[in-house]
Amino acid sequence: MHITEILQNWLRPVLDILLLAFLVYKTWELLVSTQAVQLLKGALALAAFWAAAFFLQLGTVSWVLNALAPGLVIALAIVFQPELRKIVLRLGQGPLFKGKQATSTDIIDSVINAAEMLSSSRRGALVVFGRSVGLKSFTETGTRLDAVVSSSLLVSVFAHDTPLHDGAVVIQDGRAEAGGCFLPLSEQQDIRKSFGTRHRAALGLSEVSDAVVLVVSEETGAISLAYDSRLFYGLSIEEATARLGELLSASPAAQAGNLDG
Repeated sequence: MHITEILQNWLRPVLDILLLAFLVYKTWELLVSTQAVQLLKGALALAAFWAAAFFLQLGTVSWVLNALAPGLVIALAIVFQPELRKIVLRLGQGPLFKGKQATSTDIIDSVINAAEMLSSSRRGALVVFGRSVGLKSFTETGTRLDAVVSSSLLVSVFAHDTPLHDGAVVIQDGRAEAGGCFLPLSEQQDIRKSFGTRHRAALGLSEVSDAVVLVVSEETGAISLAYDSRLFYGLSIEEATARLGELLSASPAAQAGNLDG
């Protein structure tokens, strides 16, 4: 009985508070990562306006707000539909829903070797590593390859002015599934003005999927990686190899280890 009282009077309230704090923290983290903070700010502003009208007993304003409330909710859902979609997508990318698909070190080495050659010759490249989220809607915009991933294949695609060199090569299930694929451009407003279409496309895909995208800059030869709505610019060959090894590993610990360095 004593243990039951302790559980009811102490442990349960503490657990309740901890779970609520964790939920609030993860919700805020999700909003920030999808840039949906504007949605929260807009909702809070409307709530504050309605509260002020209610406490000041502004009958006409309150009546108008109450009448417009259903329409405002629908309007917010339409205006912020891309952000809401990203939130739902991120929820589906949680650890409980992620698969164990991994990319072999041979494939990573082939891509890195090609990136190094392309970087030295100032040829741009865009290579997508698919993870748990399917990329069929993007591979369908390109040309089907279904080829073994090799350095020579990637250099052939990007080092010459082939019909596929302006798009992305998508690697999924251990094979180069398609080339010349078009990716969505990033909607972030604070991205560097010097970044071209390749970097914006890499970041854009990382915002709507859990893919990892390698970019080689045509202007500077810099090698970058985009994942989790973030772009890591100007990585060394060693850094790019290490990050790809962690991000594309099958182990849960490695999949969760998104490096910030």
